[in-house]
Amino acid sequence: MAMNVAELLVETLARRGVERVFGLSGDSLNGITDAIRAQAKIRWVHVRHEEAAAFAAGAEAHLTGKLAVCAGSCGPGNLHLINGLYDCHRSRVPVLALAAQIPSHEIGSNYFQETHPEHLFAQCSHYCEFVSHPAQMPRILEIAIQTAESRRGVSVVTIPGDVALQPATAAPRLHFPPPKPTVRPSDDEIDALATILNETKKVTILGGAGCAGAHKELIALAGKLNAPIVHSMRGKEFIEYDNPFDVGMTGLLGFSSGYHAMMNCDLLLMVGTDFPYQQFFPKDAKIVQIDIRGEQLGRRTRVDYGYVGDTQATLKAILPKLKQNDYAMHLKESVEHYKKTRKELNDLATPSGNREPIHPQYAVRALNELAAEDAIFSCDVGTPTIWAARYLAMNGKRRLLGSFNHGSMANALPQAIGAQASHPGRQVITLSGDGGLAMLMGDLLSLRQLKTPVKIVVLKNNSLAFVELEMKAAGILDFGTDLENPNFAKMAEALGLLGLTAETADQVRPMLAQALEHRGPALVEIPVSRQELSIPPTITLEQMKGFSLFALKAVLSGYGDEIVDLARVNLFR
Repeated sequence: MAMNVAELLVETLARRGVERVFGLSGDSLNGITDAIRAQAKIRWVHVRHEEAAAFAAGAEAHLTGKLAVCAGSCGPGNLHLINGLYDCHRSRVPVLALAAQIPSHEIGSNYFQETHPEHLFAQCSHYCEFVSHPAQMPRILEIAIQTAESRRGVSVVTIPGDVALQPATAAPRLHFPPPKPTVRPSDDEIDALATILNETKKVTILGGAGCAGAHKELIALAGKLNAPIVHSMRGKEFIEYDNPFDVGMTGLLGFSSGYHAMMNCDLLLMVGTDFPYQQFFPKDAKIVQIDIRGEQLGRRTRVDYGYVGDTQATLKAILPKLKQNDYAMHLKESVEHYKKTRKELNDLATPSGNREPIHPQYAVRALNELAAEDAIFSCDVGTPTIWAARYLAMNGKRRLLGSFNHGSMANALPQAIGAQASHPGRQVITLSGDGGLAMLMGDLLSLRQLKTPVKIVVLKNNSLAFVELEMKAAGILDFGTDLENPNFAKMAEALGLLGLTAETADQVRPMLAQALEHRGPALVEIPVSRQELSIPPTITLEQMKGFSLFALKAVLSGYGDEIVDLARVNLFR
């Protein structure tokens, strides 16, 4: 029996190893969802919001490195995909979005729900094309797949519902697995890089997500150079573990030891990172950057030497040419600084009195100790990401998801859905903010419907806490950040999830343990201090002036009790 275009589409995806499509059904998608229903190779994963579908697909692609797929019906349906697809694209994970379109003969008439996805998705994709005739399939689809996989980003295929139901005129054309080329600098460039590194005593390495799969080589490099290793947030899961050269993070989420190691070096070696914050780069040190994408060289800071190459291939080529650096003082001082900083951070992660709000640091440290050794974490932006950066320990088996480049709220829950769908045997845990969870809270229902045993940990401070911190630093009074929240645990119970509340510090560990042992989805609500400050690696004069101005404004405006609360929470511990 001849296939229609939708069936050909599904067959092509199945041949390329796609196992599931995240989405929300709609009439313009009927041909595709019916084709998925009629076969057993690909599963339709029904979520409650298309934005969640895109985030879920991105999580699967991040964890597996393989193509993941999401879908949305015409107009508003596929428009809802955009924010999640922006996150996928900026995180450089291979995702294909199927954007259904109105009937082809109505295009251009301002028909019901008409949009033009090929224009709307252009900025968050490497490839975005419209299928107007059956003869274009599966070639358009295969080009989209190849583009997403080879350029590590988003491709979008727009197809009208009526075209999807027409008879197919071709068959799948491509039958080879995704290519895996090796890219490294030329021999002359490797020799030049080796000379630079061999001539420098105080080297600091800044590593990012591009170090994935190159842990062994990175540690060997640091050993040869006697170099401390600072990591970005996206590099944390690939760099932090089994690393005697680790000195933590820098940047807005980091702490002083990473900042110290970077500011006190003679040469900063950037490896596989696009760390964005210019103010945290050294001003006087030489800077060398290695990145697979040549367009990223020098994008964030002045670079003296830039090399295009895959991290593992490049480090394998350079290691035999390096001499052992005999100067160990820079590494020793940086590691000692990190140990002191790490102790100070751990000292903050203490239980509060039972009449006081729970310190979020304590809650996350307890979660870290109770979670499985191969747990997958997803954290919302804002303060949950700060506490994840500081208190979730990576060990080479654990994985960490977040919206670290795009910085979108509401990412943790849908990313956890994608992680659990693609890794059903793993423990998947969110570190959710009350603002982030509320934004896509409807997908709590997806956990029940999909029977997905995600564990949700909600740090409830009844505010957009990170925004408040930014306001304080800028000398602005808090405004528009209050959240009137429900009892999330009771809401979870009403939805068919296990709902628990740790009202005091001594209840945190038992409640977390109960949720983690529960066989189905569970939510633990932890009321935490709203006024908890996260101190950045360095405080600028402008920030000091801003915070002083905030304190003065607060007192003059009758908010002096907030200043007292800040001192009580952060000073008298």
